[in-house]
Amino acid sequence: MHDDRVLIERRIERILRERLRPAVHGADVPLTVEVWHAPGEPVAVGEALQAAYRPAPAGEAWGPAWGTSWFHLTGSVPAAWAGRPVEAVIDLGFATDRPGFSAEALVHRADGTALKGLNPTNTWLRIADRAEGGEPVDLYVEAAANPLVEGVGTPLGEVGTAGRDPLYHVRSVVLAVFDEQVWELVQDVEVLGELMHELSVDDPRRWNILRALQHAFDALDLQDVPGSAAAVRAALAPALAVPAAASAHRVSAIGHAHIDSAWLWPLRETVRKVARTASNVLTLMDDDEDFVFAMSSAQQWAWMEEHRPDVWERMRKKVADGQLVPVGGMWVESDTNMPSGEALARQLVHGKRFFLDKLGVETEEVWLPDSFGYTAALPQLVRLSGSRWFLTQKISWSQFNRFPHHTFWWEGLDGTRVFTHFPPVDTYNATLSGAEMAHLVRNFSDKGVANRSLVPFGHGDGGGGPTREMLARAARLRDLEGSARVEVETPARFFAKAYADYPQPPVWVGELYLETHRGTYTSQAGNKQGNRRSEHLLYEAELWAATAAVRAGHPYPYEDLDRIWKSVLLHQFHDILPGSSIAWVHRESRETYARLTAELEAIITAAQRALAGDPEPGRASGGEVVFNAAPHARGGVPARGAIRVPHAPAPATRSAADGGYVLDNGLVRAVVDARGLLVSVVDLATGREAIAPGSPANLLQLHPDLPAKYDAWDVDHAYRRTVTDLTDVEAVEPVADAAVRVVRAFGRSRVTQVISLPPGACRVDIATDVDWHETETFLKAAFPLDVRAERSAAETQFGYVYRATDTNTSWEAAKYEICAHRYLHVTEPGFGVALVNDSTYGHDVTRTVRRDGGTTTTVRLSLLRAPRFPDPETDQGVHRMRFALVPGADLTDATREGYRINLRERRVPGDADVEPLVRTDRDGVVISAVKLADDGSGDVVVRLYEALGARATVRLALGFAATTCTETDLLERPLAGDIPLDGDTLELTVRPFQVVTLRFSLPGGDQQ
Repeated sequence: MHDDRVLIERRIERILRERLRPAVHGADVPLTVEVWHAPGEPVAVGEALQAAYRPAPAGEAWGPAWGTSWFHLTGSVPAAWAGRPVEAVIDLGFATDRPGFSAEALVHRADGTALKGLNPTNTWLRIADRAEGGEPVDLYVEAAANPLVEGVGTPLGEVGTAGRDPLYHVRSVVLAVFDEQVWELVQDVEVLGELMHELSVDDPRRWNILRALQHAFDALDLQDVPGSAAAVRAALAPALAVPAAASAHRVSAIGHAHIDSAWLWPLRETVRKVARTASNVLTLMDDDEDFVFAMSSAQQWAWMEEHRPDVWERMRKKVADGQLVPVGGMWVESDTNMPSGEALARQLVHGKRFFLDKLGVETEEVWLPDSFGYTAALPQLVRLSGSRWFLTQKISWSQFNRFPHHTFWWEGLDGTRVFTHFPPVDTYNATLSGAEMAHLVRNFSDKGVANRSLVPFGHGDGGGGPTREMLARAARLRDLEGSARVEVETPARFFAKAYADYPQPPVWVGELYLETHRGTYTSQAGNKQGNRRSEHLLYEAELWAATAAVRAGHPYPYEDLDRIWKSVLLHQFHDILPGSSIAWVHRESRETYARLTAELEAIITAAQRALAGDPEPGRASGGEVVFNAAPHARGGVPARGAIRVPHAPAPATRSAADGGYVLDNGLVRAVVDARGLLVSVVDLATGREAIAPGSPANLLQLHPDLPAKYDAWDVDHAYRRTVTDLTDVEAVEPVADAAVRVVRAFGRSRVTQVISLPPGACRVDIATDVDWHETETFLKAAFPLDVRAERSAAETQFGYVYRATDTNTSWEAAKYEICAHRYLHVTEPGFGVALVNDSTYGHDVTRTVRRDGGTTTTVRLSLLRAPRFPDPETDQGVHRMRFALVPGADLTDATREGYRINLRERRVPGDADVEPLVRTDRDGVVISAVKLADDGSGDVVVRLYEALGARATVRLALGFAATTCTETDLLERPLAGDIPLDGDTLELTVRPFQVVTLRFSLPGGDQQ
């Protein structure tokens, strides 16, 4: 037989493109269009409905970047269309080569209630399923002129620089007859055609589909597509009726719309994106009772309750019907590398509690399809929140190593395991195309032992969600030869089936490191500092407010703390905290952190004043009380307590030497040379030198930083090939408190550092101010250490993670930039060194062998970057950061000093010691939260964790009368029976890195 395959395929594609798709909407009439351009920011619907509209003919220009235009559409259905489906087709001029990445609109009834979202691939609105003729049409469309932010250096990411020129022109707004037979035929042809192209040319099924399409199109009248569509469909029916093989892969398809809470648009726009997407999927649900849509991020649901009650009520009804499914159990889809342990716990607490309180739903899966790597602390927190499953697909983005599993047990720091699935479709924005179905089958790693995967389908990132075309594909792929079997169902049903099919999958231990987007540990340093500071201020605010409530009857600020926590959690979203959003987002983020800082400082001050009492009368200068929020005692002040004027340790001394200075506080001696570099740091207890010979520390280094792709996200490994050491110095001079100030200038930037030894601490403090005006440049601070470390210990949430310092394997080599929280520790037997910081997350650790045979382990902090997309002014301006070198440190020292640099002492006028609410007798067991219970009962809640990776028995001594103690989950719900109290003490045995939450009831209860 002659091979005419290519010609037939081309003919099919042309007929589909030029005849079938254009015939879906037949006869049309124009609607009358009027417009009102909202001045400035978006307005409430009620205000828009009352505005003065003017005529807007076809071609009307609208929308300066970030503007909003409201269109009033009126008309009536022609009488001749009686009995036929009628739709409005609204083309406002959005780009048609993408699914509405930024530009979207929302259609409203004349009473202001939302009907349906519009985007470039979803422009229809059903007016009547069976028109009577003469029906009036009266609609309002809120259209967002969101620019497509792309291109290095683009000014479009900030409203003040985006310009005022119109971005869009109205193309066409019509009423049209919808031809259901033609539309169904388009779906038939697309599904069969896409499947055919994915099958091998040696597969008989491919040829069967080809011939079926060829013969069916023989029945198509090209001059009367609507009239012949039914006959063509009948000819194709047998090809669509052939069932899938018994061994076909099984797909659980879940409607989904990944909506970034901010990214290439500001937070305020996300509120509208959620309303558009929710309206779209609610409309689809009305038309298809089998359609199921999963929606994460409690914050986005809360926005609908607050801003769009009409949409919220429809959402609640669909939740009750089982079609709209809350998932994720987190406040937002957060980053998981950088938030603190307590913040990750609160993501789960606030997310799950919202769904429980507002919708009566206990979510069981943590749903993070797009975050940039996953901390090893997460499995334990997932289980402690009452969840069972975990899902992501982002690890498929890794650059060097293919992850070996798609369904597996993920084991965290403490040994907790959570059943985990990576959808092999490798996207969270699937369309159920033939190419996607074929890819997931080929890609599935667990063939032979498992045969089931999940596909989240629907337009995403900017929202939009599924379309009716996607649902049509799902229906046709339910049981079709050559394809995976597709069933639309909830995530819970998928996980239950996957677990039943594969109860003993392989185990992955430790973090899920993403081998890309490593630059997000550093980009937008100001936001990262705001996050770190806010987390610690919240810890202090809860601690002192709870202490003051129990001790002094001081009002506990439940509502303020709840609101502030939710704001901090929102800004941990995976494109805000990582620094990968537009300038507008990060400007607002910095402003928010400044406002929250002021609020939290006020809460802390009020509580401490309530505790400190009045200054001692007769004292000329008044009394003073020193508060220590850190989880370890400091300078005689107990952890989480306060005393009057503690004993002051001997101050450090400073002497000149060889153009530099020697600093000594009796615990550590540091030498700063004439270049302002640390050339010696000696732990005086052991006499051991920490700095590698011939290699100065606190060496600032510059690298060119232009990744192959994704400017704000990526740091390519090639950056290390070029380095500039900043050794030129403008000043090395003594300053007060036996410190040394070092000033350097380079490029268009300037850095000032103050090097000091705090009294009573074995630590070299380096306070660094950088006035940064470089572009596409990476600033690092290097500390070459005389330590042969085979691995580093980087603090993560509720513990630390080990990473190799060698590059023996591609997995180890890929971790050339790593994340650490308050400390990074390296050690050899008998001696270790820690580098602690107050706002830095990015680090790298390398190892070299010197000519003398010794090993140098170099630890570097990543201080600043300057990518030009999506924010062309990333990190420009003044930054203040602190870091410190701790010689002779073990992991206990590293943990303690990491907390101390982030939790400063506070001095408050007063004359009363403050006994801690709770003490522990093990430094390795750290208390991460002391607060009152969220339910307002007045119960005291204490969360602690084992920080050193060692089993421990710890005794807690209470500074208040408690009647019972109960271990709870993160939501403060009982896990088991009461823990016995021995007077005011109790004893616990904790496993390595275990997190424990304890709830103590007080006599009389309700201590609000």
